[in-house]
Amino acid sequence: MSELLKNIDARTKLAGTNKLEILLFFLGVDQRTGRRETYGINVFKVREVMRTPLITAAPDMPASVEGMVSLRGALVPVIDLAKYSGISADTPREIMIVTEYNGHTQGFLVEGVDTILRLDWSKMRVPPEMLTAQTGGLVTAVTELDDARLVMMMDVEKVLSETTSIDNEIMFRGVVPVDRPDCTVFYCDDSSVARKQIERTLSVMGVKGLSAVNGRQMWEEMEKVATYAQSIGKPVSELINLVLTDIEMPEMDGYILTKKIKSDPRFNGVPVIMHSSLSGMSNQKLGQSVGVDEYVPKFEPQRLSETLARRLGVEVSAPVVAA
Repeated sequence: MSELLKNIDARTKLAGTNKLEILLFFLGVDQRTGRRETYGINVFKVREVMRTPLITAAPDMPASVEGMVSLRGALVPVIDLAKYSGISADTPREIMIVTEYNGHTQGFLVEGVDTILRLDWSKMRVPPEMLTAQTGGLVTAVTELDDARLVMMMDVEKVLSETTSIDNEIMFRGVVPVDRPDCTVFYCDDSSVARKQIERTLSVMGVKGLSAVNGRQMWEEMEKVATYAQSIGKPVSELINLVLTDIEMPEMDGYILTKKIKSDPRFNGVPVIMHSSLSGMSNQKLGQSVGVDEYVPKFEPQRLSETLARRLGVEVSAPVVAA
């Protein structure tokens, strides 16, 4: 398995080309359907794949959190993805995928891993509404392999938000209010959890927002606004005050979206902020190379609100303090 990921650092060069590599894995045969489905996770977020070590159970944890392990001196929570997904499988979870999201490390227990697949983000499709409703938004994208298998990309941010004990009220306590309903932020993210977090941040700030599930949908909305702006003789920057984009999204990623915005004179004066859990310096430099004005790692509501306020050119009031 070390061979599987030994060249992971070199893969960062894929960013900015609308391509990605995903690690395929299995959670076991679902006794309800009799099928072994294939899932995927972006290689950028995988630190290592290993045999499941001895797990120490912890009290008062969600049912899908098995406990914790010590990895090179750091305590890492371990989540059984099959249990979380509601898959009743008898096979042991012998493999642990160690991932890093938003500066936090965690282990995901799986039945096994398959291979690393390279593909274009345009091949990743937004899942149909029926699947989204059935999985509670757990699947963010779907692609079909040459052997006709469907691969489902999991919303890891959703998994983590529902298996950690983060106090949301404390998270949003430091959000900077600006009370500017005349400002509109366009934001896109394929994670329903991330979109809700951004929506809440903008609401506390007193700023309007318009959301999209990926770069393609956002670009289509921006083109509509540009056409309208031209018809009324106004610059687009008066109608779209700022664009906030994730990196990883099906059909069109954040790098390609930014390239399109920055190369189109209609959107002159519209700042683009990249908001992603891919917080490595290589990703930030790639963002800068395509014209991103600033980078904010997920998910730090206060830092995000401060950045948005500054880029919107508004005066910052005192942070909201809960009673």
